[in-house]
Amino acid sequence: MPDSLRAWHPPVPSVREVYRAAFDHAYPPHAHDGWAVMLVDDGAVSYDLGRASHIAAPGAVTILPPGISHDGRSAVDGTIYRKRVVSLDSEWLPERMAGLSVSRPTVRSVAAVSAAKRIHSALAEPGDLLAAEHWTLAVRQLILLHLGTGERRVEDAPLSRRVRSLLDERFTESFTIAEVATELGVHPSHLARSFSQTYGLAPHQYVLSRRVDLARRRLLEGAAPASAAAEAGFFDQAHLTRHFRRILGTTPRAFVSQ
Repeated sequence: MPDSLRAWHPPVPSVREVYRAAFDHAYPPHAHDGWAVMLVDDGAVSYDLGRASHIAAPGAVTILPPGISHDGRSAVDGTIYRKRVVSLDSEWLPERMAGLSVSRPTVRSVAAVSAAKRIHSALAEPGDLLAAEHWTLAVRQLILLHLGTGERRVEDAPLSRRVRSLLDERFTESFTIAEVATELGVHPSHLARSFSQTYGLAPHQYVLSRRVDLARRRLLEGAAPASAAAEAGFFDQAHLTRHFRRILGTTPRAFVSQ
């Protein structure tokens, strides 16, 4: 596998940069001013964080805190490793988490690994930035649980009803969970968790459901798929088709031709 590196900045709250790399580069000791969430897909990375040595390998999430020195190299000399990293603002986690994460940078939770992978899957599809934001918040909560500081249950039905009302008004528009949370005066993580507990699905899933319902009605009224996609708030017709098939098991064109 040849060396490769791709980096970009998606317009997702708290996310500074996403990059994917496949190489055997050895990083000298350095520090960042934000958090990093790393997945290793192939090979393994040996690194020193603070005064301890660790291995980042497939099947775990590695968290690197801001302001603390770390390095990195292939765990096997001459062997390429493949990794995916999401770089986040320093405020993504409370400041006190930096010290706790130094001794516990490896999160082996299946849920955390799955959520981290879903960030990258969402970013790979045009129009799914709201899903990427949701999974970033999910990873945040799972890391807090890993460090022993997260809340396992949140009950806030009144907030959830307010959120649903706002989503019902704006589901065809472009917005972020962070914007809704700011308007309601709560943290995005609290908003997402309370909504999910109350209604059984995440905010972005609720929005997609509403969009598919509207597109379906417009298709039955005779609208072309591209027009229905635009009216319902999808990025484009392909974005509509992907989620229409996932939810209803068929494509928009097949739906109206049966």
